[in-house]
Amino acid sequence: MEAKIGKFFESVGSFFSGGDQIPWCDRDVIHCTELNQGCEREVAEASDGGSDERRNESIMRLSWALVHSRQPEDVKRGVAMLEASLTNTSSPLEQREKLYLLAVGYYRSSEYSKSRQLLEQCLEIAPDWRQALTLKKTVEERIAKDGVIGIGITATAVGLIAGGIAAAFARRN
Repeated sequence: MEAKIGKFFESVGSFFSGGDQIPWCDRDVIHCTELNQGCEREVAEASDGGSDERRNESIMRLSWALVHSRQPEDVKRGVAMLEASLTNTSSPLEQREKLYLLAVGYYRSSEYSKSRQLLEQCLEIAPDWRQALTLKKTVEERIAKDGVIGIGITATAVGLIAGGIAAAFARRN
């Protein structure tokens, strides 16, 4: 019986927390410290004297780390970097990767409809890409869940108003 109750509370907690399977990235991977090279330092070094290919790869790693960060300002920065670099993309594979990372960034920013739109573009390039299909399913579930929560809040507000009106009429009589 306790196992069933535990499972119930776990599912309710997962419902409200949005238990997705997208990985997180620690800040020390992104930012330079004395003990850590960090993606930012890698980009700076590649920009100073490296090839364009090395610089682009470093920027993609930094963008990945930023959109997978727990810090909203890092996610916004990653989205901005990806949007700026999307116009310079020639390869369909590279475009697919950037669209996917943008979708992750918008998902992390709770902009689910924008995330879904980018995933649809991604799937036009690679229709069977399992990673994009999984994220799209997660985004659609989150959109549906937010709709259910919104309906619940609205129904509660309507109920409270109706109860208040009924109480006011009961006092008059």
